[in-house]
Amino acid sequence: MLSVIILTYNEEKHLDRALESVAGIASEVFVVDSFSTDSTVEIAKRHNAIVLQNPFVNQAKQFQWALDNAPIRSDWVMRLDADEYIEADLVAEIRARIPTLPSEVTGVNLKRKLVFMERTIKYGGRGILVMTRIWRRGYGKIEDRWMDEHIFVRDGRTVTFQGGFADHNLSGLSSFTDKHNRYATREAVEVLNQRLHFMRPTAALSRSGSSSQASIKRFLKESFYNRIPFQISSLAYFLYRYLFLLGFLDGREGLIYNVLQGFWYRFLVGSKVEELERAVRHLREPDAVAAELARLTGLKIEPTVAQS
Repeated sequence: MLSVIILTYNEEKHLDRALESVAGIASEVFVVDSFSTDSTVEIAKRHNAIVLQNPFVNQAKQFQWALDNAPIRSDWVMRLDADEYIEADLVAEIRARIPTLPSEVTGVNLKRKLVFMERTIKYGGRGILVMTRIWRRGYGKIEDRWMDEHIFVRDGRTVTFQGGFADHNLSGLSSFTDKHNRYATREAVEVLNQRLHFMRPTAALSRSGSSSQASIKRFLKESFYNRIPFQISSLAYFLYRYLFLLGFLDGREGLIYNVLQGFWYRFLVGSKVEELERAVRHLREPDAVAAELARLTGLKIEPTVAQS
């Protein structure tokens, strides 16, 4: 009925929970591992998941590798992150509705909630994120981006299921800040590519091929937010989320989350864009820009010529 793909690297803290949540609907589970050094692989095998291993470059390339190489047999495919899980009502909804969807429906959006420091975040514009996570085999692709990559369907349309779906990372604030520091480098590269065009552009998300929420947010970020000086935009974004979108109603946890993810992270992305842009300002050729950014960031950035 449904094949589930989970990318992992040292996810022993989360993987049991994720696998148990899909046990009632997954006809096969593929754990695509980046050579974990903890018990991730053993946990996956204990749940009878099929384990594939591949060197990690970024989320998008790893997931596309999974789509290209996993021996998927089910008619439908689902993306699940290791620190996510689905709840009983969504399990029942998937089981009941997937077999009845008309042929023109090729993707399913899920409504993901966020649990941060053991509190479900309900305000600040982060309470529910709608994203395409289930699609008919052969119809789904993942954007080739360093950051904020989404699944989209190439034909047909999507529908949205209502059941419970959660993002609940258990690793603490040190892991959160370390992860977002890495994310900031990747997003800075994406922002610079919009300006300098050293990598090939990716297709824009559409409302029919993905979720409306994801496509609108992407448009606003790239068309407006990224054009404002980061010293202004990061503070304005935090105030918008925390005051106008009522983030303060999530209490102490909401304050911590919005300061870290809504201000600090956005300010860090802007600062890294500034730093990297200064470093490549003297370069004129896209390939030279890509090579220098790869050296500075440690990312395996492929220039335009290599991808054409």
